[in-house]
Amino acid sequence: MIESALLKLRRRDYIGPDEEQAIRDGTSEAQAVAPRTTIIREGEVLNRSTLLLDGIMCRYKDLRNGERQITALHVAGDFVDLHSFTLRKLDHNIMALTRCRYTTVAHQALKRITEDFPHLTRVFWFATNLDAAIHREWELSLGRRQAISKVAHLFCEMHVRLGIVGLAAEDGYDLGLTQNDLAECVGLTPVHVNRTLKELRTRELVSFRAGRVTIHDREGLKRIGEFEPAYLYLDYADR
Repeated sequence: MIESALLKLRRRDYIGPDEEQAIRDGTSEAQAVAPRTTIIREGEVLNRSTLLLDGIMCRYKDLRNGERQITALHVAGDFVDLHSFTLRKLDHNIMALTRCRYTTVAHQALKRITEDFPHLTRVFWFATNLDAAIHREWELSLGRRQAISKVAHLFCEMHVRLGIVGLAAEDGYDLGLTQNDLAECVGLTPVHVNRTLKELRTRELVSFRAGRVTIHDREGLKRIGEFEPAYLYLDYADR
């Protein structure tokens, strides 16, 4: 059930059989959720953290006027709210953008892991630091990148992240998002995103249709997005 999570963890560090069993023992029965379902509300007191098994989830915040900013995307294998273990409640919402399956790990189980498996604790700590690194790159896109670079960078990032868990091919991947979702990720209007996607397609870099990202020129897409994957910390390291 947690194979994607193990693929993600083992891409960057060694996970021993006892550590794997500790994670498995802590998980609850898998749950399915329909697209556009908010599973955690801002301010809700939490006693478990959510591990995504399939699909795409996001973190988001809304303004009073109804405008929304997606602040993070999560793929299979991600803890979408591991930080709730220490925060107890979130300052944002978590929603399934596509049909998703997820499991939860009780905070009591996470507490036992921190006491019994110090190496696994460091691995989970790294995961929250990785979330922060991705967030900083998104902040750079929102604040400084041009529209075409914002979208190109996001497509490159998701190609890498989905590839780690076996959900991307060399020439593309299923993302399952709408143009409106992309707009809420990169801080543009849907109309501007539509124009940007058309430009990327005209330049024969990438196409986006029905939630499918088809990459025509990977190196060209990376150049226009100024994509350097160092912030994803893909190198194996013993923590």
